[in-house]
Amino acid sequence: MFAREQGTTTPGRVVASAKSWLCHAGVDRTAELLPWQALEDVVKLSPVEVSARYLSHIRQAWDKQFPEYPLSDQDIVLTLPASFDEVARELTVQAAKEAQLPRIVLIEEPQAAFYAWVDAHSQDWQTQVTPGQKILVCDVGGGTSDFTLIRVRQSQAEADHGAVQFHRVAVGDHLILGGDNLDLALAHYLDQKLGQPLQPRQWDVLVRSCRHVKETLLGDNPPERTTVHLPGSGAKLIGGGLQIEVTRDEAEQVLVEGFFPQVTLEDKPHTKKSGFQEFGLPYASDPAVTKYIAAFLTAHRFVDSSAADSTTSDHPDPARPDLILFNGGLFCSPLIQFRLVQAIRNWFKTDQNPTWSPVVLQNDRLDLAVAKGAAYYGMVRRGEGVRIAAGLARSYYVGVANEANQLDHAVCLVPGRTQPGETVDLTQHQFDLRISEPVEFPLFVSSVRLADEPGQVVPIDLEQMRMLPPIRTALRSRRRSDIGTVPVQLHARLSEIGTIEMWCAQVDEDRQWRLQFDVRSALETDRAAIESTGEGQGTLDDQTWEECQWLIEETFGGAGKRKPRELVSSLADVLQAERQAWPMSVLRRIWESLLDYQEGRKKSQAHEARWLNLAGYSLRPGYGMAVDDWRVAETWRLVNGKLAFNSPVCRSETWILWRRIAGGLTAGQQKALAEPLLSSVRSLHRRMVGGHVKGEVNFNLSESAEMWRLLGSLEWLPRSTKRDLGEMILELAWKRKCEAVRPAMIWAVGRLGARAPVYGPLNTVVDAAVAEPWIRQLMEHEVDTVSALAAMQLGRRTSDRHRDISDSVRSSLVDWLAAFSPNYAKLVSDVIELNQEQQGQVFGESLPVGLRIR
Repeated sequence: MFAREQGTTTPGRVVASAKSWLCHAGVDRTAELLPWQALEDVVKLSPVEVSARYLSHIRQAWDKQFPEYPLSDQDIVLTLPASFDEVARELTVQAAKEAQLPRIVLIEEPQAAFYAWVDAHSQDWQTQVTPGQKILVCDVGGGTSDFTLIRVRQSQAEADHGAVQFHRVAVGDHLILGGDNLDLALAHYLDQKLGQPLQPRQWDVLVRSCRHVKETLLGDNPPERTTVHLPGSGAKLIGGGLQIEVTRDEAEQVLVEGFFPQVTLEDKPHTKKSGFQEFGLPYASDPAVTKYIAAFLTAHRFVDSSAADSTTSDHPDPARPDLILFNGGLFCSPLIQFRLVQAIRNWFKTDQNPTWSPVVLQNDRLDLAVAKGAAYYGMVRRGEGVRIAAGLARSYYVGVANEANQLDHAVCLVPGRTQPGETVDLTQHQFDLRISEPVEFPLFVSSVRLADEPGQVVPIDLEQMRMLPPIRTALRSRRRSDIGTVPVQLHARLSEIGTIEMWCAQVDEDRQWRLQFDVRSALETDRAAIESTGEGQGTLDDQTWEECQWLIEETFGGAGKRKPRELVSSLADVLQAERQAWPMSVLRRIWESLLDYQEGRKKSQAHEARWLNLAGYSLRPGYGMAVDDWRVAETWRLVNGKLAFNSPVCRSETWILWRRIAGGLTAGQQKALAEPLLSSVRSLHRRMVGGHVKGEVNFNLSESAEMWRLLGSLEWLPRSTKRDLGEMILELAWKRKCEAVRPAMIWAVGRLGARAPVYGPLNTVVDAAVAEPWIRQLMEHEVDTVSALAAMQLGRRTSDRHRDISDSVRSSLVDWLAAFSPNYAKLVSDVIELNQEQQGQVFGESLPVGLRIR
C-alpha cells in the first residue's frame, strides 16, 4: 500500500502494469524500458526482469519466514491472464526461472477465481449449479480484461456416480482494457475541466490520483464529491499546487456510462486505433467493456453445443450465460457489477420470462480470490478438491496447399479441448517435407471452432480463424548430401504449462524433427506490429515466371548477353506492370533467382550495382512474407563486407540495399552497419564544426546521400545514438559543403526522431524533449518538401503524452506546415493514419503492394 501511494507522487520511479507490458508486442520485451517514462537517474528494467523481481521478492520473503523449506523446493502455482498467448506464457516461465523458481505450474486467473468460489462454497456448491448451465467469468483488473466460459456437466464415468464436473470451454482474446483505462479517461476529463496545460509529471500524478477517485466515488457509500490535489511545477513548485473537484455524477458519467454503456447483443467493438496510448501501452480500441462481453458471448454462442447435457437451458439463445462470477478490483464497485448484470439481463430476457437475470456467484474478497484459488488448485493437483477440466480453449491449425499451390485449407493440429500433457497424432495425413533448406508451416488459431477433430481438413475462414506467424526452419540431416523431400507425419503435444510442441516424423525412417512456434514476435517488434499481406497477393503463372527467370539468367548467368541496365525495364515488359506494382510473391521469386546467379554480379561493376539494387528492391522492406528473416540473413551473409567492386557506385548501392531491408535486420546487424559510418560522421563533425582534423572520414561527402538515408533507417539503434547522430546532422546540414546532400540528411533526421517508427520498437523512440529542438531548428529555415516531411514525423501526434511534443511547439509547427502541406499539418494536429503516398515518403520509396506501415 505504501509503494502504491508513494508511486502516486513520484510516477517516474514506479513500474506499473507489468503484465500488460509482458504481452505488449509493440516493444522489445527483453529491453530495459520500464518505467516507461522514468526520471533520468532511474535504472530501467525489462518487463521480464520486472516480473522476475516480483517473484524474487516473494521468494526472499518466504525463505526468511520458512528457512527450512526454501520456496525454490516447492511446487509453485503461478497465475496469469487467460488470454495470454504462448509468447507471454513462455516469458512468464522465463521470469520464474530468473527468480530461481524452477518448479512452476501456470493457471489462468479466471479459473483460479472460480476455484476460490468452489473452495469458499465447498459445502453447498453442488446445490448452486446444474448440469448444462454455462458460467461466465468476468475478470477485469487494473490492466487487462479476461472472459471465460465454464460449462457445468454431468460426469459420464461410473466411478464418479454422476457427480457434477466443470469444463472450461472458451477464453476471450487478450484485451489491455481495465482499471487503468478508467483512470486515464477520468484524468483526461479532469484535464479538460482544469482548462490549463499540465506538465508531464503533473499529468502522471493526476492519473495515479484518479485511481483513488474512482475507488472512492464508485465504491460503497460514496461521498457526493472529492478533491484531487496536484503539485505545482517550475518556479511555482512550492505553493503553486492545483485542486480539481470531482462529483459522483461526473465519475459515473465518465466511467460507468463510458465503459459499461447499455448496448445490444449485436453491437461490436469498433476497431479504430485507440486514442489512449498513455505509457506506450496499446489499449483496446473501444472502451466499452459491455461490447466486448457481447462479442465474446455471441462468438461462442454454440461452443460445446454438442455436449449431451448442454441443452437443459430453457432459453432459445445458447449465447446466454446462466451464472456470472466477477473477479478483479474493478468489480469491487457494486455499481459496476449492477451495470453489467443489467446489460446481460436486457440481452436475454424474453416476453415469457421478463424478470430473468443471471445468478451472481459471490467471492468475498475479489482482490484475493485469484491467490486463494491458486492455492486451492495446488491441492487439486494432489488429488484433493474439484478440478476444472481445461483445454486450450483455442484450436490450432496448420495450412496445406492444394494442387495449384494455393493456401486455401488447413488441418486441425490441436483442437481446443486438448488437455495439458496430451499428444495428438495426425497419422491420417502425410506431408512431403523439404530438408536442408528453409520450410514453413502456415499456422492459424480459432477461439470459435472448438469442435473440429484432430486431422480434420477445413477451409480457411479468416472470419473464424486468425493467422499466426508460421513455423519456419531449415531442417538438417546428419548426412549432408540429403537434399529434397521426405515423407513425414505431424505430431503435436500440449505441454503442462500450456505451450505447444510440434514435430515431424519421417514415415520410412526413424528420424524426426522437433518444431516450435515462432515466438520471435516477443522480441522483434516488426513480427507482430507489421500488417503482412504478401501471401495474399497471388502467385505468378509459371510461363510468365520462366520468361522473367530467363532475363535474369541472360544478365547474370553464363555469357551474360543482356546489359544490366536493361533488366528492370525488360522485367516490367514481361510482367506488363511497372516495378512499383510488382506483387511481393514476384519480388521474392526475383530475389531467389538473383541468389542463384549471385556469382554473376562479379562480371563487372555495372553487374554488381544492378544485382545489389534489384536484390534490395525485391526484398524490401525486409519483412512482409514468410521466411523473409531467412532471406535477409542470406543477403547479409553474401553481401556484408563482400563487395566484388569496392567502387563509389557499388558502395552506394549497398547502402540502398541495407536501407531497403532494414526492417528485417537484427539489432546487432544494424549496429554493425552503423558503427563504422558513425565513426566517420563524428570525424566529419569535428572537422566542420570544431575545426579538428583528428579521425578519418571514409566516405565522399558529395556522394554520401544514401549513407545518411541508411543511418536514418536503422530504427534499432539506441536512443542515445539517435540523439547524438541527429544533433550532428543538424549542425552539419546547412554547411555549404553539405548542400548537395542536405535533403538526405534532413530526411534522416525525420526518421531518427519520428514519434511513430516504421518498424522499430517504441522503446527506441527518442524523447520529445530531444525532438522539439530539432523541430525548432527546421522551422528556422524555409519550408520545403523534405523539411516538411521530417518535421511532420518529429511532431506527428500519437496521443501518448510522453511521446508527443508540447502543445506550444505543436501549435507553431502546425502553423509552419499549414500553408505548405495541410495534410502534414493534420498529421501533427490529429491522430490519423498515413495514406499510401505518405507511407512511401516516410519509408523512402514505394512500399510493396498491399503492405502498410504504422
